[in-house]
Amino acid sequence: MKRAISLKLLPFLQLLIVASVLLACVPVEPPSQLSQIYQQQQLRVGLLHSPTSYYIGIDGPAGFEYELSMRLAEQLDVELVIDPSFDLQELMQKLQQGQVDYIAGGLTLTDNRLTSYRAAPAYQWISEQLVFRQGQPWPRSLDDIQQPVAVIAGSSHAETMQQLQQHYPHLEWQEFHDRDGDELLQMVIEGRIAYTLTDSNQLAINRRFFPNLSIAFTVQEDRPIGWLLPKNHDDSLLSVLIEFFGELYQSGDLVTLEDRYFGHIRQFDYVDTLKFIEAIEQTLPNYQPLFQQYAGSLDWRLLAALSYQESHWDPRARSATGVRGMMMLTLPTARQMGVDNRLDAEESIAGGSRYLQHLLGRIPERIAMPDRLWFALAAYNIGLGHVEDARILTQRQGADPDKWHEVKEHLPKLRQKRYYQQTRFGYARGDEAAHYVENIRRYYDTLQWVTDRQQIELRQRQSSESLIESPLESPEQTQDAAEESSGAMNL
Repeated sequence: MKRAISLKLLPFLQLLIVASVLLACVPVEPPSQLSQIYQQQQLRVGLLHSPTSYYIGIDGPAGFEYELSMRLAEQLDVELVIDPSFDLQELMQKLQQGQVDYIAGGLTLTDNRLTSYRAAPAYQWISEQLVFRQGQPWPRSLDDIQQPVAVIAGSSHAETMQQLQQHYPHLEWQEFHDRDGDELLQMVIEGRIAYTLTDSNQLAINRRFFPNLSIAFTVQEDRPIGWLLPKNHDDSLLSVLIEFFGELYQSGDLVTLEDRYFGHIRQFDYVDTLKFIEAIEQTLPNYQPLFQQYAGSLDWRLLAALSYQESHWDPRARSATGVRGMMMLTLPTARQMGVDNRLDAEESIAGGSRYLQHLLGRIPERIAMPDRLWFALAAYNIGLGHVEDARILTQRQGADPDKWHEVKEHLPKLRQKRYYQQTRFGYARGDEAAHYVENIRRYYDTLQWVTDRQQIELRQRQSSESLIESPLESPEQTQDAAEESSGAMNL
C-alpha cells in the first residue's frame, strides 16, 4: 500500500524538482535603493563643501543642502551619514560606485551631467556671472575678454566655457583642480586672475566679504540646481524625492529655508559694505570687549551688528526722534533697562543687550530660531506691538505668521491706511523694519567671517612663533634629554 502511494506521488515530486531547477535559473532582483536605505538605516549623502551647501559653523554642521538632507533623513526615519568633499569629481566617482545615495552641492543640472546621472527635482535657479575686480577695465561682452577665465575643473562653468568657445573662438580659460569657487573669487580680488565664472548665489555671499567683486555681465540665466542620483532603472529613491520636494514647495518650508540662507543677501550695497569692513578694522576693537562682556546668551557679533545698524558704533549718536547712544535706546526703554546715561558706551551696550533678550522672551515659544530672533530684532526697531500687528495681517492673508519670510512681506502694509486702521497699534514704518533686520543679518554674517578668519590667522601666527621659540633639537640633544628623563624616572 505504501509503495502504491509513493508511485502516485512520483509525478508531483518530479514536477517539483523541475520547478526548483527553473527557479534557480531565474536571476534574483537586487533590493531597490530605497530598500537598502531602510535595511542599513542610513541615508548616505555626498556633500560638496561650500557656503551655499555644507560647512562647519559655530554650532556644528550647517548649510542649505545639509538641512534639506537632514529633513529627508528625518522623514525616512534613518540616520544621515555625510560624506563631504572639496572635490566634485570625487563625489561623482563615489556616486557611480554606490558609496553614496546621491550627491549635492549647488550642482547645476547641465545637459552633459544629465547624460550620466539622474536628477531630483530642481529646487533653485541661479545665473552664471562673469566677475572681475572693481577698478579694472569693465568687459561689457564676451568680445572684450582678453585674458583666460578661471574655472573649477569639471564644473558646470567649465562646460559653459566649452560651449561658448564654439561661438567665440578667441575665448580661453584655465581650469583649477586644487581650488574651490570661493578661492577663485578671492584670487580675483588679489589680482592673481582677471576673471572667473560664478553662480549668482555664491557671488552674493562672497560680496559681503569682498565688496570689490564686480559683475561684468550675466553669461547664462535660469540655470536649475538639483541633486544627482545614479543613472539606472531604480525609481525608488527618485519617487521619494519627487514627493519630498513637492511637499516642501506646498508647505512653504523650502522658501523658509532658502530665506534663512539667502533671503538677506539678495540686495547689495557696495558703499555700505565697504564702510562696514573699514569700521570692523578701525572702530570695533574699541568696543568689542564690551559686546563680549554683555552679550549674555547672544553671540556678541550679533549684538555688535545690531549696534552698527543703530549707531555705526558711535556712542554719541542721536536720531531726530530722540533715541541716543550706541544702542539707540529711547528714554523710557533706557530707564526700564536700568541705563542712567545713554551716551555711556558700556551702559548703552549692556542695556541694549538686556532689551533684546527681553524681547526674545516675549516672542511666542512655538516660533523656532532663527525666525524668533528676526522677530525680536524687528520689535527692537518698531516695537513688539507693531510686529504682532504684522503677524496678524499675515495670518489674515492666509500666510504663516510664525515665519519671518512671510511676515516681512506684510510689514510694509503697516504704512497703508487700509491695513493699519484695522490693527491695534496703527501706523508703523514696517518696510524700514524689514530692511533693518536684513541689514543686521548681513552685518552679522560679515562679522562672523571676519572674526573666524582672524582666529585662523592668530592660530597660524602662534604656531609659527612656537616653532621659532622651540627649534628642532639635534639628535645629540634629544638623546641627552631622553637619558636625563630616564634617570629622573628611575630616582
